[in-house]
Amino acid sequence: MPPSAPASEQLPTRAAAVWAALDPLVGAGSALRVLDVGGGSGVFAVPLARLGHEVTVVDPSADALATLARRAGTAGVGERVHGVQGDGDLLHEVVPDAGGFDLALCHSVLEVVDDPATTLGEIARSLTAGGTASVAVANRAGAVLARAVGGHPTDALALFEGPGPGGARSRRRFTPADLLDLVTGAGLTAGSWRGISVVADLLDVVGADAAADADPAAVRRLELALAGTSPYRDVAGGLHVLATRP
Repeated sequence: MPPSAPASEQLPTRAAAVWAALDPLVGAGSALRVLDVGGGSGVFAVPLARLGHEVTVVDPSADALATLARRAGTAGVGERVHGVQGDGDLLHEVVPDAGGFDLALCHSVLEVVDDPATTLGEIARSLTAGGTASVAVANRAGAVLARAVGGHPTDALALFEGPGPGGARSRRRFTPADLLDLVTGAGLTAGSWRGISVVADLLDVVGADAAADADPAAVRRLELALAGTSPYRDVAGGLHVLATRP
């Protein structure tokens, strides 16, 4: 695998906590077989392929997969990125190699699928014994805070009082307990959860001037410092956990 700086130092600040958690796995020096469910245009897949990993992206959007192919080709990693059109809750139909992946990504997917538990169960079954699932979801508390800070207290209250992850709102939001229940229900062993974008999203809500004035390197350092610490992680824009298949 070609040497490279940690991915957490190269990619968008909002995803810094996710990449920092993945760095020990993806930067360990051995090539992994990676499944990226809902990976779309390759925001994670292409950087992982550049680190030497073999990545299969399953996504329902043909347009996103076409963008993925172009992006991978431009980055010179087209031979290590494979796009498959399909849905996460039917992985056993579209990915015949279920049970053979070392790492599976499920980022910003459980908010919009028909049944989060079914999708996560399929992802768990795609992993080899000892394999890792990286699961990231929108945080309900963070969404409430962002609505309030953005000047929409009525929307914030409605989201606070509204249905949980099984409800009929346009996009699910999860609490840490919701996320951990889904992970353990899929037969995975969860590690510690962390917050994603504790401050970066709020800077945008406060205003473009605040976001522009903030030093990106300092924001990244702050994100990484707060990601695993309550009460800051509790109000992050998203939640993330690494979980292993026994």
